[in-house]
Amino acid sequence: MNSKVSNVIKTGIILTLTMMIPVIMLKCASLSVHAAELSDEQAVKEVFDAAYYASHNPDVVIARGDSTDALLKHYMESGLREGRSASAGFNPRAYRARYADLDAAFGDDWIRYVKHYVNYGKAENRDASPMPQTAFTGNSGSAEEYTCLGSYTTKYKDGVPRSVNVGIAAAGINGVKVAPGAEFSFTNTIPARTVENGYQEATVFVNKEKVKGLGGGICQVSSTLYACMKTVGLAATERHPHSLPVDYLPEGWDATISGQSVDLKFVNTYSTPLMIAAQADHGKLTVSLYLKN
Repeated sequence: MNSKVSNVIKTGIILTLTMMIPVIMLKCASLSVHAAELSDEQAVKEVFDAAYYASHNPDVVIARGDSTDALLKHYMESGLREGRSASAGFNPRAYRARYADLDAAFGDDWIRYVKHYVNYGKAENRDASPMPQTAFTGNSGSAEEYTCLGSYTTKYKDGVPRSVNVGIAAAGINGVKVAPGAEFSFTNTIPARTVENGYQEATVFVNKEKVKGLGGGICQVSSTLYACMKTVGLAATERHPHSLPVDYLPEGWDATISGQSVDLKFVNTYSTPLMIAAQADHGKLTVSLYLKN
């Protein structure tokens, strides 16, 4: 091949590459702009299924109604932080638990998990689906895998104010991870017991009497967690019985909480993180404990 022909070919290749580079840059810039401009609400809408959210969170429907706008607003204000599933394909705490790189990068900034999944995770085939409540052993290839140590289920009356409180407290502990040697506090983990957080008036036990109090019913969640702890042999570092018998657990299996002075606590005595899973679904409350493999 003579030098003139060679130079022509080289020139053609350089021109072709020069023309391709702006196109590639334009595509990359377009993706970057999309990711940067996506608002919190737009990102949440990408993963939110109103029908799913309503059916799995009856407490929210009772408190806020079943309109898409009301459900979406609740998820953005509370549900995301509480670890509730936005759809069958997205749960923020499950997404965090499965991927150590995301946990390290985002910490407790929950909206960033949503935006990561929408902009990158879904395309990377990352799994953000809710964790099953029984027999979860992780997914092949996930950054973190957990084995179910045990579960306990109690029943409650659905569709009443007390069930709202059960749902809020269950969502508050769902997906929480406890590092080896760290102490878990039920009171310091669930949302503060305020009207603003959605809690309603329901029956509570005070000095062996039944009275109305804000957040009545959350002790069923702490008690079901304690029952699960007993089934797996995890000792409580603090636990108090109710002043009256409860109808959802055998005697000695309950654990009441009150203010900041009466709490349910335990220390993770294992060498790997423990994860709590809790789900209140149409009158059935299930709490499970998972251990990282």
